[in-house]
Amino acid sequence: MVASLLLASALAAGAQAPAGDMPRIEKANGRSALIVDGKPYFMLGAQINNSSSWAATLPDVWPAFADLHANTIEAPVYWELMERQPGQFDFSNVDLLIRGAREHHLHLVLLWFGTWKNGQNHYVPEWVKSDPAKYPREQDAYGKTLDVMSPLAQSNLDADKHAFAALMHHVREIDSTEHTVIMMQVENESGSVGAIRDYSPDANREFAGQVPAALHTRKGSWSEVYGADADERFAAYATAHYINAVAEAGKAEYPLPMYCNVWITYPVHALSTRNHPSAGQEYPSGGPQQANIDIWKQTAPSIDMLGPDFYSNDRQLFRDVVSAYGRPDNPLFIPETHMSHDFGANLFYVLGHGGIGFSPFGVDYTNWTIRDNKIPDAIALNYAVLGPLDGQLAQLNYQGKLQTAVELKGEPVAHLHFGGVDAVVAFGFPQHDGEVPPGTTEGTGRVVVAQLGPLEFLVTGFDASVTFEPSDTAKEEVEILQAEQGTYSGDQWQMTRIWNGDQTDRGLQFRADNHYAVRVRLQKIATYTHPK
Repeated sequence: MVASLLLASALAAGAQAPAGDMPRIEKANGRSALIVDGKPYFMLGAQINNSSSWAATLPDVWPAFADLHANTIEAPVYWELMERQPGQFDFSNVDLLIRGAREHHLHLVLLWFGTWKNGQNHYVPEWVKSDPAKYPREQDAYGKTLDVMSPLAQSNLDADKHAFAALMHHVREIDSTEHTVIMMQVENESGSVGAIRDYSPDANREFAGQVPAALHTRKGSWSEVYGADADERFAAYATAHYINAVAEAGKAEYPLPMYCNVWITYPVHALSTRNHPSAGQEYPSGGPQQANIDIWKQTAPSIDMLGPDFYSNDRQLFRDVVSAYGRPDNPLFIPETHMSHDFGANLFYVLGHGGIGFSPFGVDYTNWTIRDNKIPDAIALNYAVLGPLDGQLAQLNYQGKLQTAVELKGEPVAHLHFGGVDAVVAFGFPQHDGEVPPGTTEGTGRVVVAQLGPLEFLVTGFDASVTFEPSDTAKEEVEILQAEQGTYSGDQWQMTRIWNGDQTDRGLQFRADNHYAVRVRLQKIATYTHPK
């Protein structure tokens, strides 16, 4: 405790940056941006393994983030460690995370592992676990006690609120000028594993009562209003109500943006005899899954966004999930995903759909997720290329001036429309004259095109070439005035060389191991008309 307080004082005393704008979520014209230090920020993030927020393991974290080229670290804060005894808080691990992030020039998202972690209670303190009479658990339909805290118990809520508010108070004290910490995750993959809802006597009485008027226009009990979905919707309301209260208590101390990550509903395996997954068995019941988003948005206004964790290689499912969560009232953010090679294109898809961030899971060299200290090339290359452009891309995305093309099987060509000019993206190499581009065997083609001016674009990508043509090809043509390879230093573009010849004659070419971004200026010329 004393060590933590001394370290906190040292961190606060060492803060040299002037106070700037508070990190926040901003919305305009149906789009969202994460604002950090007054500017839109795109989070090229990564989450460390669950048990890596320790002094003994953090030295294995920072080299992995350097190799990944990330700009943000997601790291857990453990309730069981932070409050070993009721009301006695030790923030030493929080201080280590903040200090380490600053030393390695990273922003930090803190993950509150409190009442829920993966739909269970494994991170609550021992004094909570060992006193179920005071801190009740859920019961299943047969009366079995689960390792899930009841979201209907006021004592559970009060304990979590008190701890989370203390955490936010501490973060404010040591970070309100530096803004190292830019977001908070409230709980982790909340909901119930083991039952579709709490069946304790108290919960059954609540379930038999009336659905809150703010939740549904129809009056009646949960069963009368929601029918066969009543149990899961009841669980969603109870969980969202609880977590909103926790977030509200935290924001009263320090109002950082707050989100909940989601163990989403995946389709049932093709060999299953059922036609839908089982809540409480194949995913935590009552979390903000696809079918529960509306209840959560109505019930938890202190949660700024619901972010789906995604661990499937089904590209169409990913697009469906992006569509479900990328709503005008819910900024698109992928807080957890695989970091394998074939997930590289998903980052570009998120960016092209107005997302504010993307974060593969398990990034550290503890030999748990990553073997032989080797970051997958596709993810590292993504971050290496996009990292120097992240500020500009975030701003252009917020302004609606950015689009991406991600390869789909059997579709080797994509068109991006920018009002008068189209970017034509052809996937795969070699691209022989007069032939359809070959595409790639693993669907790794991905491109981002951002419009800097009427005829000026910022372009980068992998496994693709990009050409430009007028939207109305009958009246005019487009040619390249200049294509500059380079990068940004702050807000200033720095050209390193000019592309021409083989680099431009068949489009701007970005190979699989690309490390380039190109700023291209075009001009339109009138098409030839035969004199009369």
